[in-house]
Amino acid sequence: EDGAVATAVSGRESGRAMASAGSNYRLRCSLVGHELDVRGLSSCLFPTGAFVSASRDRTARLWAPDSSNRGFSEMHCMSGHSNFVSCVCVIPPSDIYPRGLIATGGNDNNICIFTLDSNTPLYVLKGHKDTVCSLSSGKFGTLLSGSWDATAKVWLNDKCMMTLQGHTAAVWAVKILPEQGLMLTGSADKTIKLWKAGRCERTFTGHEDCVRGLAILSELEFLSCANDASVRRWHISGECLEVYYGHTNYIYCISVFPNSKEFVTTGEDRSVRIWRHGECTQTIRLPAQSVWCCCVLENGDIVVGASDGIIRVFTESLERTASLEEIQAFENELSQSTEESKTGDLGDINADDLPGIEHLNEPGTRDGQTRLVKIGGKVEAYQWNMNEERWMKIGDVVGSSGATQQTSGKVLFEGKEYDFVFTIDVNESGPSYKLPYNASEDPWLTAYNFLQKNDLNPMFLDQVAKFIIDNTKGKTLGNMNTEFSDPFTGGGRYVPGTSSESDTGPAADPFTGTGRYVPGSASDTTAALRGADPFTGTSAYKSVQAENIYFPKKEAVTFDQANPTQILGKLKELNGSAPEEQQLTEDDLNHLEKMLSIACSTSTETPSAQQLQALLKAISWPTDIVFPALDILRLAIRNPGVSESFCGEKDGTQFSSHLIRFLNPGGKQANQMLALRTLCNCFVHPVGQKLMMSQGDVIMSQAIELKLSSNKNVHIALATLALNYAVCLHKINNIEGKAQCLSVISTVMEVVQDLEAIFRLLVALGTLISGDSNAVQLAKSLGVDSQIKKYSSVSEPAKVNECCRFVLNLL
Repeated sequence: EDGAVATAVSGRESGRAMASAGSNYRLRCSLVGHELDVRGLSSCLFPTGAFVSASRDRTARLWAPDSSNRGFSEMHCMSGHSNFVSCVCVIPPSDIYPRGLIATGGNDNNICIFTLDSNTPLYVLKGHKDTVCSLSSGKFGTLLSGSWDATAKVWLNDKCMMTLQGHTAAVWAVKILPEQGLMLTGSADKTIKLWKAGRCERTFTGHEDCVRGLAILSELEFLSCANDASVRRWHISGECLEVYYGHTNYIYCISVFPNSKEFVTTGEDRSVRIWRHGECTQTIRLPAQSVWCCCVLENGDIVVGASDGIIRVFTESLERTASLEEIQAFENELSQSTEESKTGDLGDINADDLPGIEHLNEPGTRDGQTRLVKIGGKVEAYQWNMNEERWMKIGDVVGSSGATQQTSGKVLFEGKEYDFVFTIDVNESGPSYKLPYNASEDPWLTAYNFLQKNDLNPMFLDQVAKFIIDNTKGKTLGNMNTEFSDPFTGGGRYVPGTSSESDTGPAADPFTGTGRYVPGSASDTTAALRGADPFTGTSAYKSVQAENIYFPKKEAVTFDQANPTQILGKLKELNGSAPEEQQLTEDDLNHLEKMLSIACSTSTETPSAQQLQALLKAISWPTDIVFPALDILRLAIRNPGVSESFCGEKDGTQFSSHLIRFLNPGGKQANQMLALRTLCNCFVHPVGQKLMMSQGDVIMSQAIELKLSSNKNVHIALATLALNYAVCLHKINNIEGKAQCLSVISTVMEVVQDLEAIFRLLVALGTLISGDSNAVQLAKSLGVDSQIKKYSSVSEPAKVNECCRFVLNLL
């Protein structure tokens, strides 16, 4: 199980309306409805003043203020998950859904999307391989999800656009920042990462345990909370501006008040804390061990969800404060709950050293201060209420340690939560092993998996299973109702060795989502360019044309210019310095000369096997002398016979790997440029296109490393490669492939200065989003429009501003 959401909580009212009444939170109402822990909360725009809750009871519920304006009524109950619901968020209104949508994430690895008036999902997003524990919505319909599978995913409507990979443990918290294209993730690996257009820009380190919650203060600042019981305020530049202490155990959730820097936190110390000007100004105790989540409503009221399944709302408003009877009932419930001696503000205590009840005659010094006194042989905990100037009983103290399975069953193991984590000693001298277990699981299966994972003798199976059964008797913490949960595929189970499940099948091509790409036609030669081709600049055209001659580009852009005599001369000159066993013979050189003449003519003559062999030998030269051979390859790959031989099913993958090796940022610039140009020229024939598309992910993630090159020719070749991918993607409706390509274009555009490279990136962008409203939405959500605006005022070359304006029109 798991959860993430934000909200705050506070005190009580004894009927005396005091002058400072406005500054403290009191109970507004307690809402009963959920049957198990409330793990997520989010405020809604519709109906006004409403919020939605998510629970381990597998439901989410929408609550709206009732007519008395004190309480809330359950509007409807949403079901769609086959296991605990762990988080919830509201997707803002759009043209199609003017009241917005509700998204929930669960332990069944799915995300369900609901309309405000339906009990069943509109659609279900599948893709994560483990519990979805956090959600955040952005502009233009984007949704960001975090999961125990150590990834975050970006969704647009019902499609996954990109997967953010980089964390080494569960992603407990996610937030989309107000500046477009920026996203934050917080993880059990103790770090926070900032992502721009789907790529990690920065990692924030400082927390000493799992990061559990994130909250946005402004475009430049955000807050995080963690299992190290601290809250940190960060600048997006990476600097930690402040650390706040107050909680005495895990902090699960953090939420900011509307239009302010004040915030509220909840945690495993049974408290909600309100923070103003960097100080904890109020602590509200709850009669439940784990206060999982909170959210702040538009009117400043705080909604809190906890492990007792009750939602409590706290308010500063006297009109909305609960009746005296309700407040008395809440205080009674609080005084009957038990404080654990290592939880709360109590630390490790020895009952014999505690003072008696007379200790409560002295007034407290700050709101929320805790005092322990011994009364009639038992220890009681009292908290000072500054407003009412009195000590209030908040519970009896029992001995135990915080965050054990007694608290409501949350023990962390490898960044995930379990009801129990046992330590098993197989023999006295050997090491001990950790055995995580959820009460809803099959003890035999868990025992079997444990033995497999730790390579232990299977004869221990009975013994380990019996140990689990004996030590969890009567503790049905999870939902024991397993008709939904096949123990072999069920939600919260722990499967050894699958921290990142590797599919055994061949990896799907990320650009097409399938293993292969079949283009409609090799190259659309019928589209004669009206006016001049802006790529070759031949015959300058007039900029008065309002006609878009730039995109969508229909065919690949290639690098064709050549001086065969110079290339051969250089090859022969360097042949002498090649290692003896790699030197080219006179025959080899003749074969290459013949191949070069075929490559530079329009002839479709197929090169001979000896010619192909000679070329392979030459491109395997050491990196300091290989460039003339790469130049021959760049020209030759445009020949259908060469393309068939090098890019075909048999040798294609090896060929692309050979080229990718030259894209190392520390390598020789000539090799980088020629390898990129060769990759661009591979797009001329269908067999080359197919190879480029199937290897797209590997090629682009290596090529993008060259964005920081100081060589403009490298940048132009890199931009052209992105453009050729855009041309192929324009023909097939593959939104995830387009998302990756958009991310590359946006990332390269950030750093490239050369206007020819910029122009090609603009054409790529226009081609990619032409005729595809999803791609347009995605480009907007990545902030591409603000990124390219500056190019609309470039005066020379005119093609840059013209093309830029056409792209901006689409956005």
